Order: sequence, then structure tokens, then C-alpha cells
Amino acid sequence: MVGTGGPVATFSVWDYVVFAGTILGASGIGLFQAIRGRKESSNAEFLLGGRQMTAVPVAMSLTASFMSGITVIGTPAEAYRFGTAFWLFGFSYTIMSAITAEIFVPLFYRLGITSAYEYLELRFSRPIRIIGTSMYIVQTVSKTVTGLDLWGVLVATGAVCILYCTLGGLKAVIWTDVLQMVIMLAGFVAVIARGAVLQGGLTKIWEDSDQGGRLEAFDFDPNPLKRHTFWTIVVGGSIMWVSIYSINQSQVQRYISCKTLGHAKMSLYVNMVGLWVTVSLAMFSGLTMYSIYKNCDPLTNGDIGTPDQLLPYLVMDILADFPGIPGLFVAAAYSGTLSTVSSSINALVAVTVEDFILPVCKNLTQRQTTWMNMGLSVFFGALCIGMAGVASLMGSILQAALSIFGMISGPLLGLYLSGMLFRTTNSVGGLVGMIIGLVLTLWVGIGGQIYPPTTDKTNPLSLSTIGCNSTMVSTPLQVPPALADSWYSLSYVYLSLLGALTTIVSGLLVSMITGGCKQEKRNPDLFVKKSDLFCFSWCSKSEVRVTDPFISLLFYHMYDGITVLKEQWAFL
Repeated sequence: MVGTGGPVATFSVWDYVVFAGTILGASGIGLFQAIRGRKESSNAEFLLGGRQMTAVPVAMSLTASFMSGITVIGTPAEAYRFGTAFWLFGFSYTIMSAITAEIFVPLFYRLGITSAYEYLELRFSRPIRIIGTSMYIVQTVSKTVTGLDLWGVLVATGAVCILYCTLGGLKAVIWTDVLQMVIMLAGFVAVIARGAVLQGGLTKIWEDSDQGGRLEAFDFDPNPLKRHTFWTIVVGGSIMWVSIYSINQSQVQRYISCKTLGHAKMSLYVNMVGLWVTVSLAMFSGLTMYSIYKNCDPLTNGDIGTPDQLLPYLVMDILADFPGIPGLFVAAAYSGTLSTVSSSINALVAVTVEDFILPVCKNLTQRQTTWMNMGLSVFFGALCIGMAGVASLMGSILQAALSIFGMISGPLLGLYLSGMLFRTTNSVGGLVGMIIGLVLTLWVGIGGQIYPPTTDKTNPLSLSTIGCNSTMVSTPLQVPPALADSWYSLSYVYLSLLGALTTIVSGLLVSMITGGCKQEKRNPDLFVKKSDLFCFSWCSKSEVRVTDPFISLLFYHMYDGITVLKEQWAFL
């Protein structure tokens, strides 16, 4: 009986068919883009889609890259165990989209960069660019560690990514992401719809969640040691997502591939709406899970070993009677993995070529560059498969690797902001500040991994096993040392903020000491301009067609975005 514990069904033949169809569909897109663009084999075409992409597909690709396999599985488990505080990240997505679109995008477009780390050389020095690129490679390879424990699936996923990344370049990545996003959202909808039927409607799911304390999202406690509060999510979360969207090559490469600045900005705002929809469906999937298992928690009962297995267990429990639907869900989870790995491969190729190879080998022919891009795609694809395989053998190392990804992005963001906002910051100050910020975040972050925060900081909600067919006794938690209960308990959401602030402040102080106030005049295009901040003209005059003076008068800024969207109706 559903929701009472015990073993659940396994995959049927139709589930494997659906899953295989998804993999073949992704391969088909890559092949189509390769054949379609076989006459356009330039470096810009491979890495940036010829800078001719439009807002909506890029926005969907940005959202799909957010929905990694871990996000698809982990976010519903978050709602099940901790409630809907995670929903407040919707505020963070809004702030992140505005900052990235209005500050970083105009600057990157103005400079015409391909690699986000080109800016570090233009503003500081080549050694700092190399360091920034190296940090990105480390965090990206860590990010692609997905924790999958089936070598067959690992090899299949990696092979597909290598195929369409190698043959189709960024266009294949973006259009494959569009397909994968649709599949991921369909997986959430399938879980919610079946759960509503079993529980007697969405209202019953909502009432069960309310009675279980899952709907108490707003906690205004300013304590930075508490894992999720309004302040940690809105303040710390905004900086964390800015550090991911504004300077991470996987994201930057997508929106700078747009054909105009207006499309690039609009892609981020459409992506913002996509993130709202995604997190809402993921959270409601978690509430559906709680409604079904409110009297028999599979984790406490010993039916599963980790929280990440909650949603797959639910799917096989409630959807096994519908052949092919569990396969759709697994395809959704692995679509997130495909999106993450494919975008990582393409971005790694871009930074390797632009930051390491082309500055040294300046006389490469177009044909040599094309073969080099394809060869690097194969290399980084194989590296991602290897890293994922290692993670499947090392268990808890996975979470440490994902945390390191966040620890690195904060100091890097601080370095960019120091350069973009303060003319005083020089190369010495920027480098020293980033090192100090990195050391501090690694100290706190790794300490938090070794000594996880206590339950009074994480606030897990109560779960029951009174309705299970059998009950297991859980192992009591070990009490961490005193330092772990304070310094190492800093909310993980604040790590990026800590790293960014430390880098900026210490970088400015060192710059002042080392002559930053007397350095030569810099190119003004390297700094944020007043006209970049919510300017009233997203697009060039040739692009804007104002047809409604009332809308234009009230909210001309938003109207320009609507004008850009009109070009997307054919796609929609």
C-alpha cells in the first residue's frame, strides 16, 4: 500500500524505453545542429552560437542549467524535511536577475568578451586571469560530480554530452537544454498530479503540509548561524546566485551569445520567471511527498539510506502502475545532469581556448581551432565521467565538492566587483584580497562539512513512522565540539557573501597600501557606468518599435523587454 513503507517496484521495460528515448532525443538535437551549421565552423560559432541566439531559448537554457540532477531530486527533499523556507529563494532570483542584467551584462557586451575571465586581464593582469580561470575549472569539475552510482548511466550520459557538445557547440547545448527543461517540469507535474489523485486533491496536500508545519516559511531571526531564515536566503542567497550567474562562464557564455544586448538582458528576466516556476513545482512535489509519507517516513523507517533517495522512492511507490512514467521522472533527473555536464563541457572548452591556448598560439588556422575545440570537448567530457564515477565510490565527498563550488564563487565575485566598482583596486590588492577571501571561506565551509551544524541550527521538522508496516530505530547523532557549534555553523548561504566582502575590503586596503590610489588612468569601459544601471534603453533604435505610448510612458524599460519577446512568438 502506498505510503506505508517497505520495498517498492522496479523499472519496467517501458520505463527504459522512455529513458532511452530522452537520451536519443538529446543526441538528435546535437546531430541536427552539427548538420545545420556544418558550413559555419568558426570559433565564435562553436563557442557562442555566432552571437545570434535569442532571448527565450537562452532563458530556458539558463533555467535548465539551474535544474541539475541534484536540484531535481534535492529540492523536493528539502521541502519534505525542512518546509517551504526554500521557496523564499524566489526573492533571491529576482535580485540576482536585476544585478546581473543591469550591471554585468552591459559591461561584458561593451568589452565584447568570449571568456568571462578576459575581464580580469583587462582590469588587472594576465596572471590574475589565469588564476581566475583555474579556479573556475576546479569548481566546474567539482560541480559535474553528480554522485550517480551506475557506471552504465554515467558512460551513456557522458557519451551523449560529448557527442552533441563536440558536433553542435553552444547551439546544441542551448536547444538540448530547452528539451531537457520541458522534460524536467513534466516530471514534477507527473508527481504532483498522481499525488493529488491519491490524497484527494491539492487542497488535502496543502492542509497536511500546514498541519505538519511545512508552510511556516518566514523566519526573521537575524542569527547567521541558522541554516535558512528570511535574511540568510534573501541577503546571502542573492549574493550566492549573483556569483553563479554573473561571472560563471557556463552562464555568461549563454547570455553573451544573444544577438543584442536587449535579448541578453531579457533572457535573464525570462529565466527569472522560469526559476520561479521551477522552484514552485519542486517545492510542491516535496509537499506532496510529505502528505503521502506523513505517517511513515521512509528515511527513518530504513527503506532508503539518504534524503536524496526520497523522491525516486516516491516515484516508484506511486507511479509504478503507469509504465513509462517512472522512466519520465528518471529522464527528468538525468536531463538535469545532461544540462549541467553539457554546459560545463562547452564552457570549459571556451575558457581553455580563450585563456590558455589562443594567447600563446596566435597563428592557429580556423580548421586547427575547430579540431582543437572538438578534441577538448571529448577530453572534458571524459573528465566529467571520471569525476562522477569517483564520486559514486566515495559517498560523502560529493557534498564536500558541491560546497567547494560555492566557496570559490564568493571570492571570485568579490574580485570582479572590486575591479568594476573601485578604481583604487590594483592587481596586488585584488589578488591578495581574493586569496584572503578564499582561505576564509574554505576554512568555514570545510569545517562545516566535517562538523555539520546541529539540529537547532538546521531546524529539521518532525517526521513519523507510526503508520509504517515496520519501524527501525535511528542512530543517535554525535554532539560536535564547541567551535563547530559556532564558527562552522555559519549558514552555507552566507559563504559567498563572506568571501565577496572579505575580498573587497581586504583588497581595497592592500591596494591603498601598495599605491592603488596613484595608478595610471584606466579604460572607463572597464567600470560600471551610471547608464548601465536600469537605463531606459535596452535595445538599439533599429530594434525598438514603440506602439503603445501609454505603456511606454509608464514603464518604458519593461516595454523594451516586451518588444524583444515579440520576436519569440514563432518559437513559443
